[in-house]
Amino acid sequence: MQSGPGDGFHAAPARRNRRRAALAAVLVLSLAGLAVAAAGLVAQALPRQFSAAQQRQIMAWEIAKRWRSLPEGTIFPATVTYHLPGYALDGGRSLALRARRLGVSSAVRCDRGAAPAAGRILDRSGCRALLRATYADSTGSIVATVGVAVLPGDAAARAAQQQLASAGPRNLPGSVRTAPVPGTLAAHFYDGQRQLSWNTRTGPYVVLATVGYADGRPRVHIAADSYQLAEMTNLDQGLAQAVSGVLGRTPATPTCPGAPGC
Repeated sequence: MQSGPGDGFHAAPARRNRRRAALAAVLVLSLAGLAVAAAGLVAQALPRQFSAAQQRQIMAWEIAKRWRSLPEGTIFPATVTYHLPGYALDGGRSLALRARRLGVSSAVRCDRGAAPAAGRILDRSGCRALLRATYADSTGSIVATVGVAVLPGDAAARAAQQQLASAGPRNLPGSVRTAPVPGTLAAHFYDGQRQLSWNTRTGPYVVLATVGYADGRPRVHIAADSYQLAEMTNLDQGLAQAVSGVLGRTPATPTCPGAPGC
């Protein structure tokens, strides 16, 4: 019996359909693989994303290294503006005054740069070094030394500053030792001339300031002289705040360059 023209007509198309299905499956798998590879490359090329905790830690590291990384002229600005309140001027408007830097001292151990009681508090808190600079007011009648005590971290600095604040009234001298500057108005600014002291904290730093007369007179009772008390207090605070503003300035939020392996 001879086969007719229509016999076996389903065989070839069936084989072709199976080949097409197999090719289609291979193509789909290949495209999926390419998509996964492309996603991996994009993920590598995109900037690394830090967690909020990592960002805070990196920013803390940035602040903690500033006492070494910043130039001394940046930590201690050449001039500092402070304000005399209106009540010291018989009720008038506040007056902006300017102090100029006379010199910067080399870093010393904390027990050498601070008064004995303050030095003991700082040492117990792990103080690493103390930086100091000395300033004069615009009239040349008042001089002040501002110091930066470097502590191991924020918690240590906070504890030290609280102990310093509770050690006695802030209007008593004794927090930071003076740093005389030869050949300037502060050439004879020694510890016995300190009139007032002030301290504050920023990050891992305790900032201390002390002020006195440029003529070398020993400590006197100035509470009755509202003008002198106000100017000395605000000079102390102005210097401490200016230095704190430099060291404690919030860094930019850390990001990572968009390179593979970032």
